[in-house]
Amino acid sequence: MAQHFQIDSLDKKILAFLSRDARTSFLEIARQCHVSGALIHQRVEKMQDAGIISGSQFCITPKGIGFHTVAFVGIQVNLMNTHTHDEVFEKISLIPEVVECHHTTGKYSLFLKIYSHNNEHLKKILVENIQSILEVTGTETFISLEEGFRRQLPVG
Repeated sequence: MAQHFQIDSLDKKILAFLSRDARTSFLEIARQCHVSGALIHQRVEKMQDAGIISGSQFCITPKGIGFHTVAFVGIQVNLMNTHTHDEVFEKISLIPEVVECHHTTGKYSLFLKIYSHNNEHLKKILVENIQSILEVTGTETFISLEEGFRRQLPVG
């Protein structure tokens, strides 16, 4: 985080607009908030500099490009030395179907979110890419039947 930033009511309004639709123009947000477009632009830049918001991208729908299976995988790592965890993380980061990797407490050292074309593709990823890593001592896979919802954190 580049600087300390206190969010005020205008910032909350801006974040609410952008979290609903990141393509909303600064001028439209300014009109709704009764301020200038330049002020909205400045506020957004300050929130980006402060690490409150990042990027603006289109979200690809996995099913739209042929990825019909989503799974969550817990990874157990044999911590032979202090670098083992980092080595496993680096190897997993090279697997393109792994879209999230969380360092966790409890039973698993890492918890992954993986998209695959189908169950056979998922099995190939697990066996050939993850379970073949020497330091991985165990995995547990949870296949998602359906995403119930996804949302941004509430602003304010």
